Amino acid sequence: MSAVVIRPRLLRGTVTPPPSKSQAHRLIICAALAQGTSTIRNVAFSQDVEATLRCMEVLGASWERLGEGDIRVTGIGGMTPHGTAGEELPRFDCGESGSTLRFLIPIALAVAGGGVFTGRGRLMERPQKPYFDMFEEKGIFYEQKDGVLTLRGRLEPGEFRLPGNVSSQFFTGLLFALPLLGGPSTVIPTTEIESWDYILMTADALMGAGMAAAEPWEKRNAFSITPFAYMPFDRTVEADWSQAGFWYAARVLGNPVKAEGLNENSTQGDRVAAAYSARLAEPGDVDIDVSQCPDLVPPLAAMAAVRSGTTRIVNAARLRVKESDRLATVTAALNALGARVEEQRDGLTIQGLESLEGGAAIDCCNDHRIAMMAAVAATRCEKPVTLLGADCVKKSYPNFWEHYRMLGGDIDVLVSG
Repeated sequence: MSAVVIRPRLLRGTVTPPPSKSQAHRLIICAALAQGTSTIRNVAFSQDVEATLRCMEVLGASWERLGEGDIRVTGIGGMTPHGTAGEELPRFDCGESGSTLRFLIPIALAVAGGGVFTGRGRLMERPQKPYFDMFEEKGIFYEQKDGVLTLRGRLEPGEFRLPGNVSSQFFTGLLFALPLLGGPSTVIPTTEIESWDYILMTADALMGAGMAAAEPWEKRNAFSITPFAYMPFDRTVEADWSQAGFWYAARVLGNPVKAEGLNENSTQGDRVAAAYSARLAEPGDVDIDVSQCPDLVPPLAAMAAVRSGTTRIVNAARLRVKESDRLATVTAALNALGARVEEQRDGLTIQGLESLEGGAAIDCCNDHRIAMMAAVAATRCEKPVTLLGADCVKKSYPNFWEHYRMLGGDIDVLVSG
């Protein structure tokens, strides 16, 4: 595990964030379920994206690189379920990717009659209760034991009810699987949906693969799915607004950095990073509701740590079940640098300062967003900062440290034996 020592200095220049991990997951899955060959361009081979590619191979899809960032995916023609009773269940190594796990669970039930799911880090501790409640209602066998989840059964078309305030990933997984069934289905949220834009991103991927337009979904009270055959396509993955949030944070902290190559009309909910950073660039007290963009909390917290005013980040309770308890680890990391962050039950209260002392060793807690947050905050520290486990950025932004150096960051990478 590597450590990075950062000697504080301002970053400057222009950077293009990596391709969207969220969009890449969705396009890869649609391509793998299609009959024929699809081309997906501008793919970043982060650990999470590699997990989805690996799991779709288990289902029978194949892929090859066409060049740097471009891949060709040959799908399985998902309208025909694979696997028969009595066959050994396929095994899916989801790495540390929550999206891969939750997207693949219903797909495996539709295509292969179940599966055995494993992962690393905190992945298998993440809550799956919305699925488990559904399985009990539908008569699907599940067992979670010693970090292994085993499922056996078949999804049948019908009505599916899910809470909307746990994760939009449960909805996305079902929306991918239901077109493969033999009749129409409806997904009904039992509470208000959080992270709604992630569902819109799923709808965009589905429509690009042959689903009829999904305008009725805008009502957010029910999603109707009629079976259709996934069709091959040619798509380019957009730049990632979630990762751009860290460069917006750098700019608010006084670094003349500009993120380019972003789609301002993207379905990515984290495009609000631009608007929120503009608010935090002005003095005064600010309240920010992150129910629709929880992944932006680390860069928003970095911005809030060095500004004039108090920032309240609210509706962020879901961050406690990410790669780390992100409300706790954001608080610990920034306070170790000298910030004034108070952890709340479902958010953070941050008293802005003129600068941060630094001079600390920060445990990144195997959380890519904690590492990137601390790296950006270090630009406003007075003393060097050491980040322990800094290579965790490979989960979503493999060339983050390369970009950091390109912008003028002064770092040493220490590799333990």
